Amino acid sequence: MSDQTPSFPPPTVPAEVAPRLRAGLIAANYTVDGLDEILGDRASAALHRGQPLLALRQVRESAQPAATLARLWVFNDPVAGEDLETALPQVSADELVDAGLVLLVDGQFVGTCDLRPYGEETSQWWVVSDLGENVVDGPLPTSHVLGVGGASSTLASWTPRPGVVKALDIGTGCGVQSLHLAAHTQSIVATDLSQRALAYAQITGALSGLSLDLRLGSLFEPVGDEQFDLVVSNPPYVITPRRDGVALYEYRDGGMVGDGIVQHLVENMADRLKPGGIAQLMGNWETGPGVSGGDKWQTRVSGWVEGSGLDAWIIQRQTQDTAEYAETWARDGGHRPGTAEFEQVYVDWLADFAERGVEEIGFGIITLQKPADDRPAWFSAEAIGHQVASPVGPTILAGLRARSWLAHHDDAEVLSVPWSVASDVTEERTFIPGESDPSAIILRQGGGLRRAIQLDTVMAGLVSALDGELTPDQLISGIALLTEVDADAAKASAMPVLRGLIADGLLT
Repeated sequence: MSDQTPSFPPPTVPAEVAPRLRAGLIAANYTVDGLDEILGDRASAALHRGQPLLALRQVRESAQPAATLARLWVFNDPVAGEDLETALPQVSADELVDAGLVLLVDGQFVGTCDLRPYGEETSQWWVVSDLGENVVDGPLPTSHVLGVGGASSTLASWTPRPGVVKALDIGTGCGVQSLHLAAHTQSIVATDLSQRALAYAQITGALSGLSLDLRLGSLFEPVGDEQFDLVVSNPPYVITPRRDGVALYEYRDGGMVGDGIVQHLVENMADRLKPGGIAQLMGNWETGPGVSGGDKWQTRVSGWVEGSGLDAWIIQRQTQDTAEYAETWARDGGHRPGTAEFEQVYVDWLADFAERGVEEIGFGIITLQKPADDRPAWFSAEAIGHQVASPVGPTILAGLRARSWLAHHDDAEVLSVPWSVASDVTEERTFIPGESDPSAIILRQGGGLRRAIQLDTVMAGLVSALDGELTPDQLISGIALLTEVDADAAKASAMPVLRGLIADGLLT
């Protein structure tokens, strides 16, 4: 890695160069699989943890073209001209310099940006962003454009992906979400308040053969009264103190107090969605005695949705107390524990939370849906901290459809459907030694959100008999007769669990 890594202007890749550069990256096997093969499991894992030294050693020892390109654009490691020409003959060094992708320093070439492979099972892309924290000496510039991070990967995994005509990517950054949208969307509008970010998004799109409608501006401002089938956003939701001397990073700070930016997006989403449209957002929310909703995060987020007419499914994935939160984001900005700068930022963060009565911050995923008709909207807020299947988007889409179906059908109609148990569902029974009856019966979902639902003996008997032929109405009536309980009371008691199993895909 080079000793000095200044913030360079974003590259500008001419239209005639982009296809040749893409072809060269492919020919060099500068892909996710190609790079993983060079790095190996240990170095790849270390790099994902933010420790690049082992990975840098691996690429320095390799003569493969992909290793040379990784040295240049992932590790900011100087590369000799002849090595660059061998690795990427499709584009000359002069063209790379003119495009602002590399710089000639002391007879060697160094990368001016982070350009690395990114993809999923069926797609191979390249993401271009500012040089990462691992190679920047000191705190990041406040205009820093982030590459693929944990939040952007999480959003990509959780986004439902029906085929749609028009999608909106709010706060696109370097364009990661737009890459994913392109696979199932006819047209994409991508916005950001950072011109620098839009410049990177344009290059990211160009290297993947995409034409994006890029618009400068904050949140919904660039789209006026347009409506969309799908809206995604990994907004700059980080809660940053409004104090002199605290750096405000464009990629993570939306300019509002507390969790105001997420609240603003939720409260104003209804007008931007077409009937049946879906929005998928990442976000933080505050709880504490000074916050509306107090210590109940569900109360806080429900207040954002109330009166909007939108369905809302909000899942809290983790929480941090204010000290953990301050430490996380002070380090994220490049401040190192033990330095005076870190300590000052840390103190400012804690003081801001204390003054506003904030004690804890939740992090999670917000799914909104505009009903396609005039039915009442539904609301769900839950905490899911365990590992879930990936990608989660198909599960979210199925859950939206199931919950919307349930909103249209009363209990009698639900009871009249011959449901089947999903193929990934298993039953687990726990016995106390010497007892013939189980002390607990757990229904486990192997995929999706990997639910674990505890059932009583009546519900367990009902679920075990649901095979797509008999209805719950028929089965509960039979169980009630055998157990000498009132059938109507048994059906009423079963409905909350039955609806939950349908909503979460354990029954299909």
